[in-house]
Amino acid sequence: MNEIRAGVIGLGFIGQTHIRAYNTAHDSGLPVKLAGVADKNADLLTGTFETQGNIDSTTHDALFDPEQTCTTTDPTTLIESDDIDLISICTHTDTHIELALQALRAGKHVLVEKPVARTSSDISILTSAAAEAEKQRVLCMPAMCMRFWPAWAWLRDAVTTGIYGRTRSATFQRLGSTPGWSDGFYKDKSRSGGALLDLHIHDTDFVHACFGVPDSVTSTGDEDHISTQYTYNDTPVHVAAEGCWDRHPSAPFVMRYSVCFERATAEFSLGADHELVLHDDSGSTPINLSRLTGWDMQIRAYLIAIGEGASTPPVTMHDALRVMQTIEAEQRSLAMGGSRRLER
Repeated sequence: MNEIRAGVIGLGFIGQTHIRAYNTAHDSGLPVKLAGVADKNADLLTGTFETQGNIDSTTHDALFDPEQTCTTTDPTTLIESDDIDLISICTHTDTHIELALQALRAGKHVLVEKPVARTSSDISILTSAAAEAEKQRVLCMPAMCMRFWPAWAWLRDAVTTGIYGRTRSATFQRLGSTPGWSDGFYKDKSRSGGALLDLHIHDTDFVHACFGVPDSVTSTGDEDHISTQYTYNDTPVHVAAEGCWDRHPSAPFVMRYSVCFERATAEFSLGADHELVLHDDSGSTPINLSRLTGWDMQIRAYLIAIGEGASTPPVTMHDALRVMQTIEAEQRSLAMGGSRRLER
């Protein structure tokens, strides 16, 4: 496996998270290095950051050495560099498609942060370009990190293998306050999409990953606090997710699930002494999980797919398209009420 030279465009919270994931992948022995970064704010090109986020507390990190890493305020410079093989796009949502298409035309592998775009019609443009690129073993992947988060990967395996019997019900919660970083971008709902596209989309994606496209959705609330019922004609009998941005900033971020199988119940709660617990006939058993984050595992899976010459990435742009189509059905339910059907 040849060394993969990664470049990151956008050095806000999520861009810094991608850099950490590439660095830890390198430290674990994977043949990858951070070769370049780009951000329009030259002050962010020093390599040292004060980081804020939902899950990690504020930290001060030296993430790269600007003497050893290509730095630029122009993303095109990074995209067109012969010293870059892979581009992480961690900029504002409304720049994703243009940058991704440019990178694919330059023959780069592309990891695009979620949401890939605000609409399914925009994502469909990138889906077509990604399919063409895959013919050359160039992989374009949406960054849907919850599929790789250790407790979520454990859950998906339990659902798909049926080790505890069929899944009867699944509920997910992802509750936080409006992000205070990124120069007001998140407060502009016309650009960010609110909690619906920042937090809730993770659970819609994971519902797809476990159970497929729902037959219909019914949503209540608004784009800053949404609850959705995902209905399937067969099983599970109950699937629901709640996401919000309306918690006070002093309230802790909430990330949890409760899933009932025929023979067991699995419960996860971020920050608990035992975050994942399995309840069955033998009692309540804590499940040991990797300490790596979903961001770490996502990037490692992507790097391995590239290194092995895979024909498709671990998560495809078509997956992102179907998720956005479900999100749009949720938006219609919010706006007009009632259940909205989807084509499966």
